This record gives sequence, C-alpha cells and structure tokens, in this order.
Amino acid sequence: MKMVESNTKPVLDSTEIKKSVPWIYFVIFFAVLNESVFNVSTPSIAKQFELDASGVSWVVTIFFIVFGMGMVIFGKLSDMYSVKKLITIGIVLYSLGSILGFVLQNWYIAVILSRAIQGAGGSAIPALVFVMVARFFTKEERGKMFGIITSTVSFAIGIGPVLGGYIAGSFHWAYLFLIPLPVLIAIPFFQKLLPKEERGAGTLDLIGAVLLGVAVSMVILFTTENHWLYLLTFIVALALFIVHIRRAKEPFVDPALFTNPLYRSALIIGFLIFGTVMSVMFVIPLMLSEIYGLNTENIGLIMFPGAISAVIFGRVAGNMTVKRGSHFVVYVGLALISVSLLLQSSSIGLWVWYIGVALIMMYIGFSFVQTALTESVTYILPVHQIGVGMGLFNMISTISGAVVTALVAKAMEKKLFDFPFHPFIADTNAYMYGNLFLILSLVVVGSTLLYLLTFGKKAPQPITEPITEPTTEPT
Repeated sequence: MKMVESNTKPVLDSTEIKKSVPWIYFVIFFAVLNESVFNVSTPSIAKQFELDASGVSWVVTIFFIVFGMGMVIFGKLSDMYSVKKLITIGIVLYSLGSILGFVLQNWYIAVILSRAIQGAGGSAIPALVFVMVARFFTKEERGKMFGIITSTVSFAIGIGPVLGGYIAGSFHWAYLFLIPLPVLIAIPFFQKLLPKEERGAGTLDLIGAVLLGVAVSMVILFTTENHWLYLLTFIVALALFIVHIRRAKEPFVDPALFTNPLYRSALIIGFLIFGTVMSVMFVIPLMLSEIYGLNTENIGLIMFPGAISAVIFGRVAGNMTVKRGSHFVVYVGLALISVSLLLQSSSIGLWVWYIGVALIMMYIGFSFVQTALTESVTYILPVHQIGVGMGLFNMISTISGAVVTALVAKAMEKKLFDFPFHPFIADTNAYMYGNLFLILSLVVVGSTLLYLLTFGKKAPQPITEPITEPTTEPT
C-alpha cells in the first residue's frame, strides 16, 4: 500500500491551533469512555442472546484488540498523512460503528462487528491526539496539555462503569452505542483549525501490521480464554513479526525503537502501571459488593470522588511537569499509587471511606504517572518516530488493561491469593483482596526501581534533528 506525499511541513498558525485544544479534550474523553462503558452491561447482553461468559466477552475483547492495533496503525499513518485527514476518518468510523450497533442491536454478530468498527475508529483519537500535542505545541504547552489529557482519560475510565451501569439499568444496554456520537461535532472544527500538512512519502507495511495484529489478538485471547493454541499462535506471530521488521525496507515498526533502552523501559512501566490500575478498577466493585454489601449506586458513590480528583489533579500534574520536570512527577505518582494500594490492602473490612480515600490517591497518582511518562516518551524519540512510537506506547498500555485484568480475574476465580498472609487482615473473607492489593503494590515498587535504573533522576532532553526548509502551504 504505497503512500506518496511531498516532504513538507505544516505552516503553524498558533492562534488557530490553540483554538483546537478544547476539542482535543472533548474527543479524547469520548474515545476512552468507550473502553470501559460496556463492561457492566455484559450480563444484560448475555441474557438477551443466551450466551455464556466466553461468548459475551467478545463485546469487550474485540474492542480492545482493534483499538490497541488501531493506535499503532494511525500513529504510523500520521508520519505519512496529515492529522487533519486521519482524525476525520477515525471519527467517522467511530460514529458509524456506534450507529450500526444501535440499529442492529438484536443481531449479536452485528453487535460484535460494530464494536470492532468502533475500536478501529476510536483508536485514531488517542493516537492522533498525542501526535498533535507533540507536533504542534511547545514544550511548556505540551506538559500542561498532557496533564489535562491524562486527567480526562482517567476520569473517562473511572466514570465509564458508573455511566454504563446507569444507562443500561435505566434504559437498555444498546443505548451505550450512542454515547460516542457527540464526537461528530468536532469534525468541522478540526478541519478549520488544524494545519494542512503534506507529510513525507512512505509505505504501509501490511505484512508487519497483520503479524502484529495477530500477536496482539492471540495474547488477549489467551489471557481471557486460556487456550494454549492462542499462546502458541502468539509466539509464532511475534517471532515472524520480529524477523519481518528486521528485513523489511520500511517496516511497520522500526526496530530501532527497541534499541532505545529508555523507550523499552517506558513500554514496560506503562504496561505494568496501566494494567495495575485497570485491574484494581475491576476488583474494587467486586470487593465492595462482597465485603461491604454495597449495591451498584453506592459503589459508584465510593469510586466517583477518585474519578473527579483525576480531572482536578491532571492539570496540577501538567503544571508540575513543566516546573519540576517529568522525573519528579513520575516518582510522586508512583509513590501515591503504592501508598494507595497498601492502604487498600490494610483497611479492607474497616470504614468503607478508607477505600474511597485510597482510590482518590490512586487516581491522582495515575494522572501524575501517565502525564509525565507520556511527555518523557515524546522527548526520548526522534521526531520521525513519534507517531508510531506513541501509537505503540498507547497500544501496550491499553492492551495491558485487558491482559492484567484477565489474569487477576483468573487468579480470583481459582482463589490463588485466598490464604492468611497480610499481617493486618484477620477477616478470612478479605484474605484474597488484601493479598492481591499487596502484590500489586509490589509491582508498582518494581516499576519505580526500573524507572530509577533506566531514566535516573535527570529529566530526558528532547532529541533534535536537522530541520529542512518547508514548502509553505496555506492552512
């Protein structure tokens, strides 16, 4: 698939671009919201179509698979085509999947297909938003924007299950398909405000894209379905992908990305932290229901302050990143998440608002880590690798939510952590949850040590490249 466009750079009208900022926050909210809004509706969907847990899980799984892969593809395409064109295509696909899902709600195959289309279109938004911020804004503006974007993402993830439960319970689960449609409003504004780019010539490596897509799909299916054939297929596809990108003239993912030790560490840390937080968001409602006997509304009440705090402190994280540097903010965020998990593991069975306060700390810490780590990635990558590099970083983080949550769910199902170990837990019903949160806190501590060993204490400096004279073109 050959892409040929002239190698020119956009003429940046800073006034016009700054007007696009509210729309960037607007679309990222609705893109991420759909990652979690369907989770609570799976029992209703299973009942309607008479499906078992494995069958209905495809509503969530297919979205994660396509969404994760789509972020890498759109990130790669952003190095060849203008962001303005790509984000319009993504929003249209996202909305098309939403409309199809609602209209064809009585046909399960169509529901799955619609979720796949939603994932394909929705993936363009986070992938291209990070490219826009890295490409069109200054260092000071990037730090603040990443903070607000991260807080918006955290809020969308936190509010998703609450909003999904309310809509599915008050109306019908199919109305969840209509939630993303407001993003259509943003198209004319992006068309007007974003610069017209003429990117460099390039080739989309379809073979590499397919192999990576198979590998991603198989690892998610293995963790959710536990069939060893999926694991074998994943290993084979990953091996072929590695061989292929080393030989391809213009590989889907440049192997040079993985020779950068800072980028490798960022991928691992992003996977561990995002997976940890997402798995906690999965476990907390179950724990509050089993240990405290709370209903859906009260569970939402306990979790909601944390989601709101992410919005407030995301902006703080952005400003702090600009003033104190990304490393300081990452360490503060990791410390908050660790303390939060230790508090949760030690206070199960006590006053329920101890858990609520701990969740606020975790949301704030997550906002800090995501903000500063994302900015670090934009600094440690050359300009020509930012598109696919950020796409791969976002894919790994998103996929980790599905993978780690599935592993935690299986561990709980088999009661692997249901034994006396935590020194502050005496209630036998709380053993499993207390031990699980304690183990997850150790994962965060390990991530902190990895960040310290690879990134150190001094914030990374942006990689500079020679700048060629652009051919100007009106926006």
